[in-house]
Amino acid sequence: MSRRLIVSVLAGVVVVGGAGAFALAYAGEQPPALSHSTARYSAPAGDRDGSLTFTTEVKASSGVESVKVLAWPASSSLAKPGLTVREMADAESAVCTPSGHDTVRCTYKVAVTRAEADKSPRGRWHVAVLATGKDGDTTLKTKAADFTA
Repeated sequence: MSRRLIVSVLAGVVVVGGAGAFALAYAGEQPPALSHSTARYSAPAGDRDGSLTFTTEVKASSGVESVKVLAWPASSSLAKPGLTVREMADAESAVCTPSGHDTVRCTYKVAVTRAEADKSPRGRWHVAVLATGKDGDTTLKTKAADFTA
């Protein structure tokens, strides 16, 4: 083999190896990612309470510390400035169970009484989610799912 060919091959190995190491390091630092988010609203009927159920999958390489959920009407004052991480910190927590190596499936369920439904705005609602990884990284998705009340 010629010397030039050996040097070229070695340089290629260094470049490919360096890119692979960078990709692995970058993949390990990803913030939590949400997927398969759904919301289901059932209005109260007769003497039966209604409910709101929200589910999502959260993947975080460091593990998931918490998932906070907040339903808000699309016509509210929250629509203009948008929700912030600080505001979402006080939201209610979803219950999460392991669903894979670095993934959890989270469910938030709340009963809706007739009185609450009567006082709440009608129409389109959004569900906001704040996912926090064990490394402190956060992901805020203000419109993770929608439903109509």
